Amino acid sequence: MDMISLRHIYKQYGTHRVLEDVNLTIREGEIYGLIGKNGAGKTTIFKIILGLTEYEKGQLSIAGSKTKSALSASRKKIGFFIGKNFFYYLTARENLDYYRQMKGIQKPEEVDRVLSLVDLQDVTAKFGSFSMGMKQRLGIANAMLGNPEILILDEPVNGLDPQGIADVRSLIVKLNAEYGTTVVISSHILGELEHTATRFGIIDHGQVLREITHEDLKVRSDKIQIRVSDYEKAKRLLADNDIAILQEGSAYKSLEDYYFELVGGNIHDELSQR
Repeated sequence: MDMISLRHIYKQYGTHRVLEDVNLTIREGEIYGLIGKNGAGKTTIFKIILGLTEYEKGQLSIAGSKTKSALSASRKKIGFFIGKNFFYYLTARENLDYYRQMKGIQKPEEVDRVLSLVDLQDVTAKFGSFSMGMKQRLGIANAMLGNPEILILDEPVNGLDPQGIADVRSLIVKLNAEYGTTVVISSHILGELEHTATRFGIIDHGQVLREITHEDLKVRSDKIQIRVSDYEKAKRLLADNDIAILQEGSAYKSLEDYYFELVGGNIHDELSQR
């Protein structure tokens, strides 16, 4: 089942076209990685899905809903993390209890459930003293209030150290595996996203250039990884001398390699530096 579908979406701010003929499909139960530089259109796509901005043309579908009223109802199935809007003078529990009430969630114990998910249940300090990793995890906990079917995470590992990144990755994989949550995540760190997402959408200058899976990365790779100047001659020489080739295969193309082949640029571009 398609949980989110964008078809021929156009969006413009003044004279600046930010999305042009965007087609994107997010399937139930997957972790979908949205890849692109700053300004490529990722956050605008998220805002359209969440109903925070309108679009000029195209069709949006969420869990099969397409009309304005039906989309409004379906958006209640979405939890989102776009920035960390918390009160610095409140604890994690107090912050989440505020948002629980704002979201109309009746059960106070829901705060305990999501704090436990992100391993912040025993933290009594004020939010202002939190590390970056703790702040990001609290943001994800807030997104998980009400146990949404779809979770949208905009740059959840931005600014984190390697341990913080690993913690957030483990949390995302856990939510997907144990709760069946469909996760949509954007990140500048392509190597990390490659370890987390099951499918990827590559966006550049307001257009989704391609949607691929891990298997696509392997199939599209036609490079042979060898350490000789003449592969065929090396094989013949080995065969002539009764030396068996024990392993031979295609090289794996990384997500970063594939991205830069598709959109241009190199590893020193903005995307790989963030």
